[in-house]
Amino acid sequence: MKAKLICLVVLAVAAIASAQQAREHSTPVDQTVNVKMYDIDMFDNDASVVAALHTAGRKVTCYIDVGTWENWRPDASQFPASVKGKNNGWPGEKWLDIRRIDILGPIMKARMDLCQAKGFDAMEPDNVDGYTNSTGFPLTYQDQIAYNTFIASEAHARNLAVALKNDLDQVGDLLPSFDFALNEQCFQYNECNLLTPFISANKAVFEVEYKLNTNKFCPSANAMNFNSMKKHLSLDVYRVPCR
Repeated sequence: MKAKLICLVVLAVAAIASAQQAREHSTPVDQTVNVKMYDIDMFDNDASVVAALHTAGRKVTCYIDVGTWENWRPDASQFPASVKGKNNGWPGEKWLDIRRIDILGPIMKARMDLCQAKGFDAMEPDNVDGYTNSTGFPLTYQDQIAYNTFIASEAHARNLAVALKNDLDQVGDLLPSFDFALNEQCFQYNECNLLTPFISANKAVFEVEYKLNTNKFCPSANAMNFNSMKKHLSLDVYRVPCR
């Protein structure tokens, strides 16, 4: 493992004991938040934003959707109709046929190349639990394991640490491949126990709630050694960290 990736893994381990995340997918990014790590959209932010955050002492994670097609992305035309399934509930998005790594692989690798070229330190691949949803494709548990493992391996090949986003039922199988966890609303849905293997493996868990008041989840989050916070669903600059 190369030095930069080792550095990011060390950062993720250190983050277990420190509130440090700012997840912001709105632009322009508010660079004044005093945290150790920013999680921002890869396409919507150029290398100068990443460089400025590095100058301020931040690590920067790039958000990339690897499980759904988004019709506004600059590479949207590269996805053939054969890999686009049902809408996933968000405007302009459709689930992808993750079995077709022969088609999706080159597109996702190009995205990761761009993430690396812009200077990002880590990657948040989104929508990596299609097999549990009505995608329009007969995706299986093993299909998802194969695709997620492929994504993690390609991220590591580019010296990017990589997060497992949600996909709680596969934590046991994917824990060795991912460096930290990102989760949405595990306290709301009483699922947080499924993330404890990351803590036991000395890997950080970053968690966000959108609906619960902080007094309903922060005491438990702190006791579990999670880095949790409340945010708006729009992922603007608003954040209330638990610690």
